[in-house]
Amino acid sequence: MATEYATRPTASRVTAPPASITPALLKRLTARVSAAPDAAGVTTSAPYSGLPLADFPVSTPVDVEDAFTRARAAQKSWAATPIEERKRILLRYHDLVLARQDEALDLMQAENGKTRRDAFLEVLDIGIVSRYYARNAAKYLSPKRRRGALPLLTRTTELRHPKGVVTVISPWNYPLSMAASDTIAALMAGNAVVQKPDTQTALTALWSMDLMYEAGLPKDVWQMVIGRGGSIGGALMDNADYMMFTGSTATGRQIAGDAGKRLIGASLELGGKNPMIVLDDADIEKAADGAVAGCFPSAGQLCVSIERLYVAESIRDEFIAAFVARTKALKVGAAYDYSIDVGSLTTPSQLETVTEHVGDAVAKGATVLAGGRARPDLGPLFYEPTIVTGVTPDMTLYDHETFGPVVSIYTYRHVDEAITLANHSPYGLNASVWSRNGARGRAVAARVHAGTVNVNEAFAAAWGSIDAPMGGMGDSGLGRRHGADGILKYTEPQTIAHQRLQGFTPPARVSPENWATLLTRALKVLKSTGVR
Repeated sequence: MATEYATRPTASRVTAPPASITPALLKRLTARVSAAPDAAGVTTSAPYSGLPLADFPVSTPVDVEDAFTRARAAQKSWAATPIEERKRILLRYHDLVLARQDEALDLMQAENGKTRRDAFLEVLDIGIVSRYYARNAAKYLSPKRRRGALPLLTRTTELRHPKGVVTVISPWNYPLSMAASDTIAALMAGNAVVQKPDTQTALTALWSMDLMYEAGLPKDVWQMVIGRGGSIGGALMDNADYMMFTGSTATGRQIAGDAGKRLIGASLELGGKNPMIVLDDADIEKAADGAVAGCFPSAGQLCVSIERLYVAESIRDEFIAAFVARTKALKVGAAYDYSIDVGSLTTPSQLETVTEHVGDAVAKGATVLAGGRARPDLGPLFYEPTIVTGVTPDMTLYDHETFGPVVSIYTYRHVDEAITLANHSPYGLNASVWSRNGARGRAVAARVHAGTVNVNEAFAAAWGSIDAPMGGMGDSGLGRRHGADGILKYTEPQTIAHQRLQGFTPPARVSPENWATLLTRALKVLKSTGVR
């Protein structure tokens, strides 16, 4: 085993953040936090080295209340801002993100520990999302004529009003995508936002907000607070007109319950134990490449990454050989360039979880085909990309989300068995199906219990199709981001119906009985003539 690790491609240990993360930048970003001047502080550490990275002021419940007060005042004029002006601001933001992407990439890597190629996917994502909602929001939000109660006599219009002030709680694993993409849609719908990013990756979220203000967003429309959920979570819920949360299923359940008590809406993207099905007619080389791309991005710390792999028995050995060879060839390490394949885990708790899941499986009889241990020689939180077989239901790895660079391989004989195994989970966020026959792959995909299913891709095809909704089933959440759903959830629909000439009550000198007979005949005519 020692020889295997010695020959795996690795990078030199990184101990310092890049030169772009200057004291001036840190001061400018942390000053954006809504907190009192004498607030207590919290320090984050860089995953690559474990060394201190940034100091943040900690917001109190009173600070959160103040942020909502300012946001609510600013929201009124923001909602009245013409949609074309909102569009111009968002397109300027789009350009700024792309022009200054190196700053964002450095911040994401320093705070999260991911590779530069994984960080760039977040820049790409925000570019796509900002352009999409800038150019499609007017279509979704404009007044819509609807069929009236009585043809020609009822003029019915659907309006969309912003919810007000939206709380966005974003996680550490995709600090730019999750901080900005949901906020973009909420802002374009005319809302203000009070956001609590995870403290570990708050610099990236603050950088995104800073750029939005530079693009022209009016003062106080987007606020950001820092603190633990146990301290400020109540204030974030009590003042919200809508809740957007990305994180664990356990916390999501609590937020859903609290939102229900307040009778406000909530959108929750939660955990996943995502399956990939390799059918017997799959292109093995492409499927093996797809498995690497699906299992190990951001060191597996991705809600839609693959943690369960189901391979047809007839191609099992060939596929495993190809997948293991590719996994062992991945370059693990830290570098602020595009030379690394797999980066670091982000927090000590994630390293502990990954280590425990793999250790429990091995202790109970599972076999590690690649990886299987931490790499402290590279940095405090590195863990080898790991492939495990022989995983059984008594092992934690079998059905608990690991959220790390670990995947279990299982075999099946018949397609129905593969689908049953893939669906044997309380989660339903993302899935992947591989087949040379596109129609067959899509047919299998339609039977998988997941909010998004990719054919001959791991997750990027569905995630990047932002004109379509993205979200989970079952324990993976409620609501959707992207597409029409992703912006309309931040609005209140209002129906205005103008009745003209004659309504449903009988006109003068017509008896209720004769009026009922007339309306019954009218309904029959409408049906026979094909009126909807």
